[in-house]
Amino acid sequence: MTLPPIPGPKPLVEEIVQHEWEMMMEVVAGRPELCQERPGGFRMMREITNSVLSPDTLRSYLGELRQARLAGRNLLEEKLALISAHAPAIRHPFVSRIVAVETAWMAELSERFPFTFPGALSDFARSLECELATLSDATVTLLYRDVLIAREAGRNLERERYETLFRRLARGTLEEVEAEERARVPDTI
Repeated sequence: MTLPPIPGPKPLVEEIVQHEWEMMMEVVAGRPELCQERPGGFRMMREITNSVLSPDTLRSYLGELRQARLAGRNLLEEKLALISAHAPAIRHPFVSRIVAVETAWMAELSERFPFTFPGALSDFARSLECELATLSDATVTLLYRDVLIAREAGRNLERERYETLFRRLARGTLEEVEAEERARVPDTI
C-alpha cells in the first residue's frame, strides 16, 4: 500500500485559511464587518501570516483547526473573547517569548518605515498573545522553534510577511511603499 504524499506548505496554508475564514464568518454572522465585504483581503492576510511557518507548524495548526471544528470550537471567537476580557491570555511559557520576538520585529519595521506602519504596535502584542493562547502546547512549541530559527538566521518574519503582501498587491518593496506613503503626507510648517 502506498501512502499519499504529505502536502507541501501551499495546500496546508490554503486549508488553514479556509477553516479560519469559516470561523470568521461564524463570529461576524448577523453584524456587518469589513471582512465580509472583502473576503479576499482577509484570506490574503491570513495566507501571508501563515506562509512563513514551517510545514511542521502548519500541519500542527491545521490539525488543531480540524479538531476545533469537530468539537464545535471557534478559535477566532476564543481569541476575540480573550482580547475583550483584558485578562492575561498566556497559557504556555513560550507565548511570551514568541510575542517578544515578533513585537521586536514589528517595532523594527515601525521604526524603519514609520509612514507605512503608523501605530502598528498599539494592539500588536495583545492580539498575538491572545491568538497564541488558543493554540495547543505542541503548536506553540513548533511556532517558537520557527521564530528562534528565523531570528538565529537574521530573518524578520514580520518583514517577510509584509514584503510578500506588498508584492502581491503590486505595490513594490517596503522601501517603495514607504516613499509612496511619505509623499502622501503634506509638509508641516
